[in-house]
Amino acid sequence: MVGSMYAAISGLRAHQQKMNVIGNNIANVNTYGYKSQRTTFKESMYSSLRASTGGTATMGGTNASQIGYGCSVGTIDMNMKTGTYAITDRTLDVMIDGDGFLITGNIDAGGYDIVGGDSIDGLQLSRLGNLDFDNNGYLVDGNGNVIYGFAKDGQGDYDDTYRLVPLKKPADPNEPDEVMALTNISISDKGEITGSYGDQIITIGCIALAYVDNPNGLTHLGGPYYQAGGNAGGVRAGTVGNVIGAGDDTGIVNFNSSFVPGALEMSNVDISNEFADLITTQRGFQANTKIITVTDEMLSDLVSMKR
Repeated sequence: MVGSMYAAISGLRAHQQKMNVIGNNIANVNTYGYKSQRTTFKESMYSSLRASTGGTATMGGTNASQIGYGCSVGTIDMNMKTGTYAITDRTLDVMIDGDGFLITGNIDAGGYDIVGGDSIDGLQLSRLGNLDFDNNGYLVDGNGNVIYGFAKDGQGDYDDTYRLVPLKKPADPNEPDEVMALTNISISDKGEITGSYGDQIITIGCIALAYVDNPNGLTHLGGPYYQAGGNAGGVRAGTVGNVIGAGDDTGIVNFNSSFVPGALEMSNVDISNEFADLITTQRGFQANTKIITVTDEMLSDLVSMKR
């Protein structure tokens, strides 16, 4: 009889955890770039009252008799589906329409040699493209982390060493210690960033995207950032529209995605689904409290038998 109470307690704990996940989803329904989560349950341990036996020449077989002891949280999964876009009309806002993540991190002037096999697993990944240039000319997100991509060399071509570098405005030819004062800066649907310098059109570089073998295996770092965990698999850099030549020899990925300038990705929370889960989770919690109440009444009746 006490087993039913412990089973109900495990049910309360599991439903409370699911309620926490639902609450977090609903709280972030208007958070740009947020990816919703879902909770699944699994059965807890069983005790066997009787093992199964095979039939004999004189007796038939019997099935096992087992009693379960409640449930627990099985998984908390992320839904990495692309959300709808919100028009911001801000030139440097950009949304990824499709697969891929922006690559962000601290400033590493040397960059990462993609062909040389440098690992970018330590860099952060993000779906939130609220970008801007800081006072040093670096392209950064809203939290000040630099955005990585591929830059052009002195001849106006993309560096064929395929180095992943922090994107930065080029130096001013008249003031080498200063960056160019570019105007009319824009981002194309392939992620190329251009600006006007007098009568010239200057290409700053191309925003890189990260390909993850198993996006659901990413570890959420808080805010819009993710990092590759043990089950995420490899993380490789690439571009949209084959801006940088893709291929096995370069290690560059060509994405079928596109950038949507002047927009941000909205949360992919389905509020109607969350409210339905909210109701069923609440009822499940209430049902488990009822088991505790009934078990308590039965124990009380048992204690009262001697009176």
